Amino acid sequence: MKALVYHGPGQRAWEDRPKPVLIEATDAIIRVTTTTICGTDLHILKGDLPTVVSGRILGHEGVGIVEEVGANVLSFHKGDKVIISCVTSCGRCSFCRKGMYSHCATGGWILGNQIDGTQAEYVRIPYADNSLYAQPAETDDEAATMLSDILPTGHECGVLNGQVKPGDIVAIVGAGPIGLSALLTAQLYSPAEIIMIDLDDNRLKVALSLGATKAVNSSDGKAVEQVMALTNAAGVDVAIEAVGIPATFGICQSIIAPGGRIANVGVHGKLVELHLETLWDRNITITTRLVDTVTTPMLLKTVRSARLDPKKLVSHRFDLSEIMKAYDTFGNAAKEHALKVVLKNTCSCGNTADEK
Repeated sequence: MKALVYHGPGQRAWEDRPKPVLIEATDAIIRVTTTTICGTDLHILKGDLPTVVSGRILGHEGVGIVEEVGANVLSFHKGDKVIISCVTSCGRCSFCRKGMYSHCATGGWILGNQIDGTQAEYVRIPYADNSLYAQPAETDDEAATMLSDILPTGHECGVLNGQVKPGDIVAIVGAGPIGLSALLTAQLYSPAEIIMIDLDDNRLKVALSLGATKAVNSSDGKAVEQVMALTNAAGVDVAIEAVGIPATFGICQSIIAPGGRIANVGVHGKLVELHLETLWDRNITITTRLVDTVTTPMLLKTVRSARLDPKKLVSHRFDLSEIMKAYDTFGNAAKEHALKVVLKNTCSCGNTADEK
């Protein structure tokens, strides 16, 4: 089969790899039909995640069709359409029993990290019964792919951890796909205002079209002043950090109101300063989290009912064989006006993929 393979910082290749096989009786082999590229993949290519070794197939999002299941897989069968969760869950360990699937003792975020991922024609999914979701026939593949990671990530790490509630003033720092996912799902909780902050006017324009009430371009270094002016110097009730760099977390610390909540979503690869000298007396809550995907079933219901339309986050479409070009497009998001790029596996080779 063909796959996108990481070969160290800044190095990736579209190359031949063996088709995956069942290793455990709880595994499933999925023929990937649609996948995408995540901002985390860009962090990997920068060398920010040392757990990812050279030779790893990247990707942790996608939908597909069950090709083969292990003897102990009960919920899925050959031919089923499925959503691949970015988080692998054994369902048995102490963390899984707490609903903290991201910290599963033998799973968690391992796809495209510690085991080969979804940017390939086929992928092996451990603990298939707990790590796949049945995809309803009427659900669009592109919308379903957004349920693999970014929609539950924005919802759980941003909106739920930020405890967004009716009447809140919310600021989301970063209008990329994750920030926009937080924007979409925050509206389920009726905040009074959602202020989007970003360097890119195009992304801010998209954010306004998706329900943001205000947009702040931070390229002039005056985002804090602008937000404080918009809130009559009160600050915001919830600040969601959706980029993963020191500057954006710094903005969150500077705009949060007393009693507010800062919800970190971004993947941080560098040291970040925590300004306790100004926050120590302000009743601030700061949360961190890796997505657990516990809300994926609920989000799937909202997508099926048309309450949410995550397909709006898709800006570019490629064939899976064009993934090198897709990475270039996603990696130059400002220039290309890119949000989510989706990749369709149009190969009709079926079982002949073993010979590729």
